[in-house]
Amino acid sequence: MSLSRSPSPRRGGGWSSPGLTSPYDNVSGNASPRKTYGDTQTNGSSSVDNVTWAKAKARSEEVKGYPSFSTRNNGFFSRHARKISTSLPTFRMTGRRDFSDKERLGRGRWAQMGGSRTGRFLTYLGRTIWRFRLRLGIVLAFVLAIVLFYVTPMHRAYRRASFLGGGSKFVVILAANQGGGVMEWKGAREWAIERDSVRNKKKYTKKWGYDLEIVDMSTKKRYAHEWRESWEKVDTIRNCMRKYPKAEWFWWLDLNTFIMEPSYPLQKHVFNDLLGNTYRDINVYNPLNISHPFDSPHLDPPARSANGDGRANSIDLIIPQDCGGFNLGSFFIHRSIWTDRLLDIWWDPVGYEQKHMEWEHKEQDAMEHLYINQPWIRSHTAFIPQRKINSFPMGACGENGEDSRIHYSERDRDFVVNMAGCEWGRDCWGEMYNYRELSNKLNRTPWEKFKDGISDQVKKMRGKKEEGAEGG
Repeated sequence: MSLSRSPSPRRGGGWSSPGLTSPYDNVSGNASPRKTYGDTQTNGSSSVDNVTWAKAKARSEEVKGYPSFSTRNNGFFSRHARKISTSLPTFRMTGRRDFSDKERLGRGRWAQMGGSRTGRFLTYLGRTIWRFRLRLGIVLAFVLAIVLFYVTPMHRAYRRASFLGGGSKFVVILAANQGGGVMEWKGAREWAIERDSVRNKKKYTKKWGYDLEIVDMSTKKRYAHEWRESWEKVDTIRNCMRKYPKAEWFWWLDLNTFIMEPSYPLQKHVFNDLLGNTYRDINVYNPLNISHPFDSPHLDPPARSANGDGRANSIDLIIPQDCGGFNLGSFFIHRSIWTDRLLDIWWDPVGYEQKHMEWEHKEQDAMEHLYINQPWIRSHTAFIPQRKINSFPMGACGENGEDSRIHYSERDRDFVVNMAGCEWGRDCWGEMYNYRELSNKLNRTPWEKFKDGISDQVKKMRGKKEEGAEGG
């Protein structure tokens, strides 16, 4: 009977059992039952070459072992990585301590804050924050950058830079009289109108990085003996161009104007799409019935074209029209050689000395005269829909009822309101106050809307209680 521990498929052989069977070459106790690579058939007989456990282990090391350069976690970085990983906090969602005291597994590690629901929630929250710490850090850095951008003057510098926001390219000219009346004393209402108008323009220009030039209209005294006390607009624009040599566009605003939508920048509202927001052909809206274009054969093609040369860079004057013609209460003029020539002709003494009795609207009538008679004026002049920059209240041009091309629309959130002619039979202060309050209401922040909603609800509840008390 064989002393093998298990039957062997080989004839006359069995598994190596050191000390019991010894028909093999090696009986040292290290024999392996594994078939060796050297088992071959020689002359029809099998040649058995037992492999010891040491040899098998060595061959296994050659296949599964570490490469010659590996430190097997014995290097400097591996040891310190293990130390760091073992020192990191761990989180347990339960309060069980099923280990013995001698193991001390909880020492130096984070545990939950008691067994309460609040403690489990805080533990879960801390674990979640730690898991997403990188993403959370990026989000917090982004939010912090936005807050710093808008709280600090950085956003004003960005909007003002010519190569970024481009605010330094625009100058707002406001006609005011902060020093007092010229021909008559200013009352409380006149001071209130001026204060609200100036504050409105300062807030808008500060928001978008524009320059604001407040013109002291007391300079009318300079021109009183020359019959041009209402023509100072031309001279003021020329002085502003000298004062702001880097500015490109100048926006004139009368005192009785109010910017209803301070969130509209001029670039986006008008100048980014100048051809789309303006029109050259006055026949689109022609209250003066001006013949356009010229048909003289000696003129160049742009002068004989209804749309000029059709290019945006040739527009140097942008004027709105009301029911009576040109309106210069709010208009744009561009710095150029053409503009220098226009201001010289516009300011010519021949006009204001010989026509001051005929032209009721002074410099405005002079501009209409130049446009009608001078072809070179038309080739650089464009018109803009009135409600784009110069909406009227119902009291102005209201003889024929409401006109959608002229009058202010709350639904469409028109940009500017011009209380033109309010000093002739209308209440300038009342109109200014109403539009100021409407602008504040339309441009409330979400927090302000929430507070106003609560206040309205409280007022309604008080009103119902008072009605109930009176009825009882």
